[in-house]
Amino acid sequence: MVLQYFTEENANDAVLARLANCSNPRLREVMESVTRHLLEVVREVKPTPAEWFQAIQFLTETGQMCDDNRQEWILLSDILGVSMLVDAQNHRKPDGATESTVLGPFHVDGAPVLELGATISRDGKGDICVVEGRVSDIDGTPIPGATLDVWQASDDGYYDVQQPGVQPEMNLRGRFATDADGRYWFRTVMPRSYPIPDDGPVGGLLRGMGRHPYRPAHIHFIVEAFGFDPVTTHIFVAGDEYLQSDAVFGVKKSLVRNFATVTDQAKADDFGVPAPFRHVEQPFVLAAAPDA
Repeated sequence: MVLQYFTEENANDAVLARLANCSNPRLREVMESVTRHLLEVVREVKPTPAEWFQAIQFLTETGQMCDDNRQEWILLSDILGVSMLVDAQNHRKPDGATESTVLGPFHVDGAPVLELGATISRDGKGDICVVEGRVSDIDGTPIPGATLDVWQASDDGYYDVQQPGVQPEMNLRGRFATDADGRYWFRTVMPRSYPIPDDGPVGGLLRGMGRHPYRPAHIHFIVEAFGFDPVTTHIFVAGDEYLQSDAVFGVKKSLVRNFATVTDQAKADDFGVPAPFRHVEQPFVLAAAPDA
């Protein structure tokens, strides 16, 4: 390695030269790119030492805000559009397959397995909603035994893990398996638009950028079946005021659904719910896994 003393002019070469002995080619590729772009940002923005220290404090506070129930780094990735771009690049789907979107910071492993038609609402708060649909392949063939991991925020706009001791554990979470015809259905409550947690450094950054923290109303799904690519996605409520300005850029046109108001008592009786209730039908189409 040729010795290079650091100067403003040769900063890129001097720093990148220190990667010469990196034995991990992927790490070297990533760090070379990160280094080049970060140094170019510094050249373009020309931060003062005080501004750079403020940036370091922001990153420190972001890490300190993380715990078992709060992931501030995911929020930062989300509001900068990074999470959606990573998802888009890694989950390209063929035409006709259900589109993916971000996982979000509030997924929890081990949600209870429920029978079709069960409710995922354990506190009964909110307007009753019935969700149903069919899981199929690209050709329309139903997929029996597909699993759906479902979760959403409460009528107050919080996930259960944000309110331990207030909401029941595993409130508004459940896992279902499709029947022999690939169909599923369950009961829940209407999702509401809500703000992402904005009491930390990411919220402060949003306010500084003149942005709001709200997400449009949605229900999360992870849909999986043997031999198929799983899809992590949402369905969004049509007409929500935040569809065009989702704080985490997660909305895709194909995922917006009409949650109809049903007043027919006979239909309510079929689902075992009182009228009126809300209803949405959401099909999921899975693409075959490359190695299936």
